[in-house]
Parts: sequence; C-alpha cells; structure tokens
Amino acid sequence: MNKTEVLQLIRDTGLIPVVRAETSELAIRAVEAIKAGGVSVLEVTMTVPGAIAVIEQLSATFGHDALIGAGTVLDPETAHKCIQAGAQFIVSPALNEETIAFCRANEVAVFPGALTPTEVLRAWNAGADAVKVFPAGAVGGASYLKALKAPLPQVELIPTGGVSLSTAADLIRAGAMALGVGADLVDTKALREGHDQVVTERARQFLEIVQEARRS
Repeated sequence: MNKTEVLQLIRDTGLIPVVRAETSELAIRAVEAIKAGGVSVLEVTMTVPGAIAVIEQLSATFGHDALIGAGTVLDPETAHKCIQAGAQFIVSPALNEETIAFCRANEVAVFPGALTPTEVLRAWNAGADAVKVFPAGAVGGASYLKALKAPLPQVELIPTGGVSLSTAADLIRAGAMALGVGADLVDTKALREGHDQVVTERARQFLEIVQEARRS
C-alpha cells in the first residue's frame, strides 16, 4: 500500500488499536483477536518487548490483510528500524520534527503527538499526515477536540488517551479522523486469562460505534 492508500484505510476504519503488552506473544494474540473483530489497522508500540521483531512477524504473517504501524516512536533512528521491519505508519506521543522529516522523505505516514493548539499547528506545518492529540481524555476529550477543530479545520486529528466505548462516538462527532484506542480495547488481562474473544468483541463494538457516529 502506498501512503495515500494507508491514510484512506485509516480514515475508513476510524480506529487505530494501540497494542501494548508485557510480552511479544500477548501482543501477537492481541493483534489476532482485534483482526478477528474486523479491524485491520493496528499499532504496535515500542514498549512491547521485541517490538520491532513483532512488527516484522506480523507484517510477514498478514501481508496485505492488515495495516501494521509502529507506536511510541521517539526518533528517526527507531522510525527507520520500524519501517525496515514493515511498519506502514509511524506514531509518537510527542513532536519530533526530525522523525516527521524522515517519514516524509520515505513516503511513510506519520502521526506525531501534540496537545496545545501551538503544538498541533507546528506538527501539521512540519508535515504530519495527522496529529495525535494526546492525552486527549485528560484535557476534556470531545469538547477539547471540537475546540481545536474550530480554528484548525484543515488539521486531521487522532485523539488518543481516554478513548473508550462511552467516549468514542462524541470524539468522532467532534471531528476525529480516527481514534487511537488503547486499554479499553486491548484488554491484556483478558488475554492473559485466555479470553481473547473479549478483545474481538470489543473491536466489533468500537467499529459499530464509529460507523453509527459517522452516520448521525
């Protein structure tokens, strides 16, 4: 997939599940469970042990059936390793303009993190394909996103942090391009206990909420 296709798939899906887990095995099971729920966009964070090898394995296993990205990428060196492993988009909790420049030079979608209007605009002007608003829930969630979109309608926003089944619809209606969803979807406790279907069902629920919110 080229970058335009990657961005379109993320827009169409409306979700980026953020996979954080204590082991690589749990991370892979999380991805499989989320895919079974109909979500084919996935972000593996660098906090997962052996994250780059996990990305490589998932990219080889799923091929064109899933869009695998890398999260918690803090510098261009890590971005380079992730892209070599097969990551098709790069996400960061913070703004690093060198990482944005590297991804742009390599035609890879990049979503840096920002919070204030100044940071969001700086990230966008530096060449971000969308800006990860983080931690969105801690500063007002949907009301904050709506306030950002009013003066910055051209900026694509991906709220992350505090996204749940109860907040997802309002965030979509507030103008989110997609939602970065962590613990409320990727339930590692359920996975540890062998209840992978909990994650699968949660993925289905999130998809339905996003689709319904867009229709309304």
